[in-house]
Amino acid sequence: MAHGNRNPKPGDLIEIDRPLYQHWALYVGDGYVINVTPVDEGAPSLFVSTVSIFTRKAKVKKQLLKEVVGDDEWRVNNKYDRSRIPLPVEEIIRRAERWIDREVTYDLLGSNCEHFVTELRYGEGVSDQVRKAVIGTTAAAVGGILLAGLATVFVKGLSDNTSRRERKYE
Repeated sequence: MAHGNRNPKPGDLIEIDRPLYQHWALYVGDGYVINVTPVDEGAPSLFVSTVSIFTRKAKVKKQLLKEVVGDDEWRVNNKYDRSRIPLPVEEIIRRAERWIDREVTYDLLGSNCEHFVTELRYGEGVSDQVRKAVIGTTAAAVGGILLAGLATVFVKGLSDNTSRRERKYE
């Protein structure tokens, strides 16, 4: 098992590096985390996002951190503490344990694993992954529109020059 911070404390957010995304869990103590997993009991938690995207459902599970992490890198990442006040640890754990074995709606943009654990820790679900993806997609779309606009202006300019030359030599 690869490690980040080797000493998570109850209530800490655990960020796990998966190929192409980060999976998030909430550390509850004694080596356990609470996280959203695929509804399909046979699917490993490593595939939570890909399976849940298609089913739009996930299940909240209490699992050993080492089982959820597998061979991936992980770290304690309470990054939102800079802008939000965490709830008291006892409340975070109590709120998390109420969700164990319950099915939840999974939506990549509005209700993913990061939203779930930040809702438990801060009382508000947030996801930098989504914000960055939306900003990246928006920037790419705006860039594409600008590029298409410039290409149109360029082509129009060429065609206007050709028309002027044709008129000049008629």
